[in-house]
Amino acid sequence: MSEQTAALFDEAVIPNYGRYPVCLERGEGSRVWDDQGRAYLDLFPGWGCNLLGHCPPKVVKAVQDQVAKLIHVPNTWYTEAQGRWAKMLSERSFGGKAFFCNSGAEANEAAIKLIRLHTPAERYKIITFQGGFHGRTIGAVTATAQPKYHEGLGPLMAGFTYAPFGDLDAVRELVDDETAGILIEPIQGEGGVRIPPEGFLQGLREIADENGLVLAFDEVQAGCGRTGEWFAYQHASLGDGGVTPDVITLAKSLCGGVAGGALLTTAEIAPSLRPGMHASTFGGNPIAAAAGIATIETIEEENLLGRASQISDAFAARLQPLVDKLPYVEELRACGLMIGLELSVDGSQVVQQCMERGLLINCTQGTVIRLLPAMTLTDAEVQEGCDILVNVIENLEL
Repeated sequence: MSEQTAALFDEAVIPNYGRYPVCLERGEGSRVWDDQGRAYLDLFPGWGCNLLGHCPPKVVKAVQDQVAKLIHVPNTWYTEAQGRWAKMLSERSFGGKAFFCNSGAEANEAAIKLIRLHTPAERYKIITFQGGFHGRTIGAVTATAQPKYHEGLGPLMAGFTYAPFGDLDAVRELVDDETAGILIEPIQGEGGVRIPPEGFLQGLREIADENGLVLAFDEVQAGCGRTGEWFAYQHASLGDGGVTPDVITLAKSLCGGVAGGALLTTAEIAPSLRPGMHASTFGGNPIAAAAGIATIETIEEENLLGRASQISDAFAARLQPLVDKLPYVEELRACGLMIGLELSVDGSQVVQQCMERGLLINCTQGTVIRLLPAMTLTDAEVQEGCDILVNVIENLEL
């Protein structure tokens, strides 16, 4: 990275992110280049936002065409693209309606409001789960049951209770006359790619139905095709075809790397988010809508849902033997293109060494190597990425 860029950041950018000393300049597919001309294979593109890789041609063309016609209009007006985008999402989920915003945190804020608005006024509590992550705004971070994200922010928003992930008895004990809903990631992403035990999501559906609660799935990371289905709740290994939430929140992959978020809910619940109670100035803007439509069309035209499963299987074939071979590799967890390899040692050294060898990955929770690769990753790139990652892990100096 140039000294000039480093100086600019030191002088003018708030240092609230931990950054690697690399300045990325351009990207294509699963490859990015820095300002020194060095190429990297990116298995964590855009923190999972770039599900189609960097600069997917159809999304780029759709955005270019749109910005030449209309960049932004407020939601006091109609645009054909926003309506068409909502219908496409509805047809691929449970047939409900959409509210559009700009990010996952915004989508979850909308879900929190909707849960409270749809239930009687005396019911305001929402059950969330330890290890979950729902965003950085004050409501979303309160819903996030990880104490490290609460430090220094108190008092937090009232009305959240936390249950252990996978423990139905604990959820039942938390439900009382003031409980309005349940909010959960069907697969915990930032929490370490944690997949719920069999029957857990079905059990939550039953508890919600028995007590008149709204069941909301945070699919900000898992949704939009990443698991090999359009939405994680549709994945056979998670839902067994029998779990449909009342609300889904989406962002990250929703627009192929362009900022965009959404909440989907049933036609019955949707009117509770009535005029004047919630809004988003840029939500569902023409650029995001064009990108969102192009993303869905690309996934279907190129049969990428099926490709996600193929890539996942290829990674599993290379990474699972590490669990059997090395005592400090504890478990491989994967659902489509959400892949987590849990170590018993510090994972940051793996990230650093992979980056030095031209491979970009992520570590979450200190010990879980997290991969969120693009659906467009080639077989050769899977092999290249695995070769580097496996070599680094096998040769760690402990």
